[in-house]
Amino acid sequence: MNNIPETFGSLVFNREVMKERLPEEVYKSLKHTIQRGDDLDITVANVVAEAMKDWAIEKGATHYTHWFQPMTGITAEKHDGFITPDGKGGVIMSFSGKELIKGEPDASSFPSGGLRATFEARGYTAWDPTSYAVIKDGSLCIPSVFCSYGGEALDKKTPLLRSMEAINEQALRILKLFGTEAKHVEPNCGPEQEYFLVDKEIFNKREDLVVCGRTLFGAKPPKGQELEDHYFGAIKPRISAFMKELDEELWKLGVLAKTKHNEAAPCQHELAPIFGSANAATDHNQLTMETMKKVADRHGLVCILQEKPFEGINGSGKHDNWSLSTDKGMNLLAPGKNPYENAQFLLFLCAVIKAVDEHQDLLRISVATAGNDHRLGAHEAPPAIVSMFLGDELTAILEAIDEGVPYYGTQKLQMEIGVHVLPTFPKDTTDRNRTSPFAFTGNKFEFRMPGSAMSVAEPNVVINTIVAESLMQFADELESASDFRSALNDLIRRTIKKHKRIIFNGDGYSVDWTREAERRGLLNLPTTADALPYFVSEGNIELFSRHKVYTEKELRSRHDILLESYCKIVAIEAITMCDMASRDIIPAVESYVLKLAKTVNALKSADAPIPHHTRATLTRLVELSDEMTASLALLRANAEYAQKNLSSNRCGEFCRDEVIPKMRDLRRAADEAETLTERSFWPFPTYGDLLYYN
Repeated sequence: MNNIPETFGSLVFNREVMKERLPEEVYKSLKHTIQRGDDLDITVANVVAEAMKDWAIEKGATHYTHWFQPMTGITAEKHDGFITPDGKGGVIMSFSGKELIKGEPDASSFPSGGLRATFEARGYTAWDPTSYAVIKDGSLCIPSVFCSYGGEALDKKTPLLRSMEAINEQALRILKLFGTEAKHVEPNCGPEQEYFLVDKEIFNKREDLVVCGRTLFGAKPPKGQELEDHYFGAIKPRISAFMKELDEELWKLGVLAKTKHNEAAPCQHELAPIFGSANAATDHNQLTMETMKKVADRHGLVCILQEKPFEGINGSGKHDNWSLSTDKGMNLLAPGKNPYENAQFLLFLCAVIKAVDEHQDLLRISVATAGNDHRLGAHEAPPAIVSMFLGDELTAILEAIDEGVPYYGTQKLQMEIGVHVLPTFPKDTTDRNRTSPFAFTGNKFEFRMPGSAMSVAEPNVVINTIVAESLMQFADELESASDFRSALNDLIRRTIKKHKRIIFNGDGYSVDWTREAERRGLLNLPTTADALPYFVSEGNIELFSRHKVYTEKELRSRHDILLESYCKIVAIEAITMCDMASRDIIPAVESYVLKLAKTVNALKSADAPIPHHTRATLTRLVELSDEMTASLALLRANAEYAQKNLSSNRCGEFCRDEVIPKMRDLRRAADEAETLTERSFWPFPTYGDLLYYN
């Protein structure tokens, strides 16, 4: 790729393309629709559709699709050709404004949480003009929302857009009080994407990876990530070639892929984009995950996005960097040179602190999946207890405000590296905390809890909504105050005093913190089954309804979808374990036991001494085979029960309390058996094979 600026966005129907191809009045009308939410006139839509079609065909597209994000966690698309009969036995290429604005995919086979019955098939997609259309695999992909025949949101984009409107409305009220000029406030997002790459041929030999996306068995290899030699290490040529092509494909799609490097675990890597609008960033992240898998396949690799594919080493997260900015380019979470005197910054900071403290349950629910439950709490993933990291300086500022004493500040120190040829640079006044779920990192918050496979829409919906709630309450109080400055100071001080319990700058992994969090009254929801009941509490229903993000029906449907998905995933993994254990592992162990037994008998017949190792291994493998057989029977019965009761509210608790512990029992015995079984007998690739391929 010789000219990146020319290549970047070459497959995107972006503002520059619109300006070039649309009549000036049409372009202005569309711009107002995008920026101000004006209704889109059908005559404007017809002109836009024609220009979009002509551009797409010039780029090699033959079809169009409304590209949407149902509750499956992945994207969906139904492709229609541009061809239309010309009445003379031939075809013409056409695309109307009506086809651009609305599509009608079948809604009955997508998760709906009871919003739609199987026989109620009708559903609608509607063009989202705030996110650019792109060309992908020969089709014009039109970012769209997805709703039911009755108008209920069946997707992830609609609630995200609603939450962005909610925080915009409340943030503008606050800015007006400060006399800050702004017409629009937008939440921004920069989702860092972690992922694993493994050899496709090795991957396909493991049923658990193919079916579940993670290993259900696997003894720890001699070397994991203990030496920290993979992190930021030199990228291997095969992986470098993948990353190079990935960058090129993403740049064509207008994705601002910026940073790439090796992550901490073997075979683990990361891609980080530049910040953007939360809506566009969510679309771009979905494109990124899809493109990663396609490009990996072309290189003989498989991209694993599951949150915890390998036991004992890092899982993969999707760090959601979140901030607020105005249409004038002001970052509302930038402290400035003197944050103690920056009252506007402090008020927005307090809004976030209050939101995180009061809505710990929703933040935990926004990242709740069966896969992420395995990841949270170890190997650089934050714990399931929600807390905030602010760093020493901001924490000291808030303490000074709380106590009503002056803050004298900390002078920025020059960092001395010790090598004279290298430059000195100012030392940051705050460190970074990898164990913190919600960390302030200078001018934004990094929400580190989301898992790598999930859509970043859910956490952003929650953050936007809960911060909008705080801002609304602040605005209600300050707008009615007779003395704004006095009321502001009192509000900031009261908020800090009431919600400072959520601030924790220490080690989130320590047992002491677990006890301290309990003392502070913070929630500890280690599993999805623990968290989900909070989703449909009366307070949460009122919160989302008040800000018009979810109706009660939509919220309850999402609870049911998440619960059913959790139970299905656990049941599928359990049955896969049963299949692998009964058809592969136990027969392999028994075959090796038979070989050892024949060796022992041969030595006995020869009146030769039997090595202690051989005798001990034989005895232990027989014991482990019996343990696996017993665990297998219990696990199969529990998994079948879970599958038959997926719609039950008790299913999540049953999976947590009965199925997952039996899975652990079976794995423990199988993993120990792997360490005792001759390599040639083991039926599938080991962790060493998966993590250390060439």
